[in-house]
Amino acid sequence: MHQFARSRNLRRGRFSEEGRPYLLTLCTALRHPVFADWRLGRIVVNEMRAVESRGQLESLAWVIMPDHLHWLILLREEALGNTMRDFKSSAARQVNQVRGATGALWQVGFHDHAVRRNEDIQALARYIVANPLRAGLVTSVGDYPLWDAVWL
Repeated sequence: MHQFARSRNLRRGRFSEEGRPYLLTLCTALRHPVFADWRLGRIVVNEMRAVESRGQLESLAWVIMPDHLHWLILLREEALGNTMRDFKSSAARQVNQVRGATGALWQVGFHDHAVRRNEDIQALARYIVANPLRAGLVTSVGDYPLWDAVWL
């Protein structure tokens, strides 16, 4: 029950502003390292690109870690909550189909941070894509297969 109460708190005060950059964090259920299998992470990447191709958002930078996703976006047409609900649902169906699993892939809810106008968005993108380095997964960002940024 506690998990659901906390997810409601994440939605409190959430406002979607078209054209605003957001930093999103989505965690896997029970922080299970599903994306340690990079093939499953590539499925999520394909769904991220599908959301972008539908015009709902523009991806600025992202990294898929073994148990979570950081995604810097520019919100376009849809409400952020609806976009993330649809993305998480579709990605979960596809990942679960490949791994022969059922049930939740993602934790309930997600964390969002509306990027302020005075924040350095490129520095934020560099911080995001350097996550695998800080986690000790690789010694060079280029060695990690699950990241991208528009500035590269």
